[in-house]
Amino acid sequence: MFATGGYDARMNTASAPGAMQPASELESGHHASSKGRILAWASWDWGSAAFNAVMTTFVFTVYLTSNAFGGEDQASAVLGGALAVAGFAIAVLAPVTGQRSDAGGRRKLWLGINTAAVAILTALCFFVFPRPEFLLLGVSLIALGNVFFEFAGVNYNAMLAQISTPRNIGKVSGFGWGAGYLGGIVALLVVLQLFVQPSFEWFGASTEDSLNIRLVALFSALWFFIFALPVLFAVPELPRTGQAARLGFLASYGLLVRRIKAIYATSPHTIYFLLASAVFRDGLAAVFTFGGIIAAGTFGFELSQVIFFAIFGNVVAAVGAMIGGFLDDRVGPKAVIVGSLAGLLIAGTVILVLGNGDYVFFGMDWAGSTTFWVFGLFLCLFVGPAQSSSRAYLARLAPHGESGELFGLYATTGRAVSFLAPALFTLCIAVATPMVAAGQAQRWGILGIMVVLLAGLLVLLPVKSPGKASIAVVPAA
Repeated sequence: MFATGGYDARMNTASAPGAMQPASELESGHHASSKGRILAWASWDWGSAAFNAVMTTFVFTVYLTSNAFGGEDQASAVLGGALAVAGFAIAVLAPVTGQRSDAGGRRKLWLGINTAAVAILTALCFFVFPRPEFLLLGVSLIALGNVFFEFAGVNYNAMLAQISTPRNIGKVSGFGWGAGYLGGIVALLVVLQLFVQPSFEWFGASTEDSLNIRLVALFSALWFFIFALPVLFAVPELPRTGQAARLGFLASYGLLVRRIKAIYATSPHTIYFLLASAVFRDGLAAVFTFGGIIAAGTFGFELSQVIFFAIFGNVVAAVGAMIGGFLDDRVGPKAVIVGSLAGLLIAGTVILVLGNGDYVFFGMDWAGSTTFWVFGLFLCLFVGPAQSSSRAYLARLAPHGESGELFGLYATTGRAVSFLAPALFTLCIAVATPMVAAGQAQRWGILGIMVVLLAGLLVLLPVKSPGKASIAVVPAA
């Protein structure tokens, strides 16, 4: 499936006079790509879906915001506040934690530590009983879990350059994203069958003190931990870079500032890409965040239909990510991202215009549910390639030994604009409410998401492709 073997390492001399440095970590030639390492790396993505899909999206946060914890509104506000604090911590700390794990030759070590922290915090959610006095414990564990999960994600994404080559990085990144989507589906199906809507009687099916939901936390922790292990054994540790590894924590911020200045001076298009990707990634996240809400509120889907759509949507997104990965290696990541964003805008426009009406096209009756099933799945198809190629784009640029720091900036910029899509989604609904019939305003929230995706696309268009935007290497001192 994946091309392996050697390749020509292009060199530059940006770091110091007379010193030869690899143009990027991807091209350093120090890491061999193999199917075993790729599968081990993607296994982490598969396992991480238990935290993403089960704990923070569909099951445990829904439990935390139920009436058992003092009322949906109050619990939701407390959870939102905790996640906002977590987001701020990630934005401030992610680049430096990535930089220090790179410099100290401890990328794999910190991936293991951060992953273990997520698994432990997830398991501790078992002790969140369905009573108001446990709300603070529950939201604190989820918020801390998000912080360590993002830190782990920085180390994990940075490893992409270690297990791929310039010839297969797109396929490898797409394979990882696809594994994550499929892992989420399998984990959700297991949770539904064993705990939420058990197909047979066993002690874990008991709803007394919400035992079944609290056991979901233990399952998710175990699932993530087990599937995270292969990458820790299969991928070698990053070499230590010496002087940079001895920098103090605060001094690391000084180095970070110097490197950002150097990136802007030598490769401003890298900064432009970070900004553009932050915007369109917020729109991509909103497609999944608000997709189920629109399906139920605008198109009248029952809960079972929403779950089925989520399953099919994740399958389609996985397929799209893998197809996009193959195209990435042939036409480049920018072309894949631009094409994906254009596809998202077209599909979103159709859903917005047709809404829940009844239309006949090409001899077919396009009732509202049919419209959402067809074009909603098209939205899912294009989300995967845009996410995967965005990661591959950045991995192609990262200077040798600095991937973690660059992906830390990637996380920071993403957090900095994460309010855009939710704010515009809400604003468009508020503006439409007095202007349309009752029950028709929600679908106009789609317009807010499309504005964010369009803005990201417009900022991305003038950005150079990775091969034309190399970054200078900045020494630690």
